[in-house]
Amino acid sequence: MQLGMVGLGRMGGNMARRLTRGGHQVVALDLDQNKIAELEKEGMKGATGATQFVSLLEKPRLVWLMVPAGDPTESIVEKLSQVFEPGDILIDGGNSYFKDDVRRAEKLKTKGIHYVDVGTSGGVWGLERGYCLMIGADQEVFAYLEPIFKTLAPGQGNVEPTPGRSSEGKTAHLGYLHCGPVGSGHFVKMVHNGIEYGLMQAYGEGFDIMKNATSKQLPENIRYDLPLGEIAEVWRRGSVVSSWLLDLTAIALAEDPNLDSYTGYVQDSGEGRWTIMAALEESVPADVLATSLYVRFRSRQEHTFTEKMLSAMRKQFGGHVERLPAGG
Repeated sequence: MQLGMVGLGRMGGNMARRLTRGGHQVVALDLDQNKIAELEKEGMKGATGATQFVSLLEKPRLVWLMVPAGDPTESIVEKLSQVFEPGDILIDGGNSYFKDDVRRAEKLKTKGIHYVDVGTSGGVWGLERGYCLMIGADQEVFAYLEPIFKTLAPGQGNVEPTPGRSSEGKTAHLGYLHCGPVGSGHFVKMVHNGIEYGLMQAYGEGFDIMKNATSKQLPENIRYDLPLGEIAEVWRRGSVVSSWLLDLTAIALAEDPNLDSYTGYVQDSGEGRWTIMAALEESVPADVLATSLYVRFRSRQEHTFTEKMLSAMRKQFGGHVERLPAGG
């Protein structure tokens, strides 16, 4: 299939590459002529302006957005809606707020334009590992786009389907899922990222406790100078707390055993806040997720080894670099 890709950053560029390698034709839009030239060498078509970009797309046009949530996404959706025609499809693969998806879809529907929201997880590793996709769309639009989702997703790989679960007619075991109507994909991804906050917090606190096992507040006979990197490594094998986040923690500790290159100033990208808002609307207690969000707020005032762990994990899975406030 042919599709346009807008947003060629850490994830968008690699998604375009994975689609090209999978036999799809990608038309990339970027203002940087050098980046376009680089992508054209990899078999893509490139454009540096919206008019040229749209002219290169076959009808029905299909465009995938990988740009920051909020105003950047809103602006591009508005611009494309002015030139799109009935039957064209716009996919938001970023981290938009699910209520914004519903509003945009209703507006575009009046023009006959289809809107799809895709929660996308995979970070900077997705080119080789594939991307976990959580999709909100009309059923017929999902079916039409399924070849693209199959290419981007990891596939079953060596992860066996859950025992006792039938996989017939289903896709979750392949790494992509039609969650429901528009908005549901980003809703599921929002909760996914809220859970991510809690998991990262648990790892961070646990390693902080082990790092401080040398504390002079402890009797000498129970002070331990523990090899944190080796502990992360051994936990990766056979432990009930093993996970990809632990794999990334092990990488971070191997690169920087004391995490000296991190201050512990931890950003939040929005989804954690939205998850807590959804919990409030549903009257669902979310103690761990709320606390993990508040810790990120506190990290901007005072830092601990826990926060350094959080920063290190964010850099490993998403390429996120600490952004300190002006003068900080």
